[in-house]
Amino acid sequence: MIIDSHTHIYHEDFDEDFDEMIIRARALGVKHFLMPAIDSEYIDTLHKVADRLPDHAHPMMGLHPCSVNVNYQNELDIVERNLFKPVRKYCAVGEVGIDLYWDKSTLDMQIDAFEKQINWAKTLKLPIVIHVREAFEETLKVLNRLNDENLTGVFHCFTGTKEQAEHIISYGGFKLGIGGVLTFKNGKIDQYIKEIGLEHLILETDSPYLAPVPYRGKRNEPSYTKLVAEKLASCHGLSLGKIEEVTTENCRSLFNREFLDYE
Repeated sequence: MIIDSHTHIYHEDFDEDFDEMIIRARALGVKHFLMPAIDSEYIDTLHKVADRLPDHAHPMMGLHPCSVNVNYQNELDIVERNLFKPVRKYCAVGEVGIDLYWDKSTLDMQIDAFEKQINWAKTLKLPIVIHVREAFEETLKVLNRLNDENLTGVFHCFTGTKEQAEHIISYGGFKLGIGGVLTFKNGKIDQYIKEIGLEHLILETDSPYLAPVPYRGKRNEPSYTKLVAEKLASCHGLSLGKIEEVTTENCRSLFNREFLDYE
């Protein structure tokens, strides 16, 4: 069994072939889909997909850093109400973090939103799913301050350096999410990933974004998690079966083991 630990299958890019997309994923052993939230615009469709596949599509709740703007406090109020509402369970707080690729002017707001959501995750004993782009230094500053035994999570779509990977691992409760970038010729992480213990890694697609080779530039989908697993197996010199076994167990240990046991 493979778990796609980060996929936006509720995105409109899947409206026309949703059922077929799920069938393709299951045929390749991808049984579970962990779905990070973006902002209030997508909450209804996120919930609808979770209700459609209750044993296999698992929602998160959070505010994406690219959706942080002058109205971010209103968005955070919505996130908080959903997280602390007892009628629906979320597998994580995410995706959250800091993104300075698109807009550096919102940094202070992004940090505030990130910190608030980290503290909610601690209260609820949920992992956080971190989005970071061109902001590793800023993100690590926040975590250096707030990390403790109550904080766990994953750096989704990890594209940092070996030194940054080791720093993240040193926190004690974090995994690295490995996706399609591993297959890119200029992705760089393939150059050192074999030096990172497999126990620290989980698989993801970030679909519909960041499709792996040979689909780079096209729509990504959960079935392509298998391609990431194959590349990781090649980098580590291990069998595909071993990669699937260990990364699935890593995912179960980070998120809720019980709901990830269904096949």
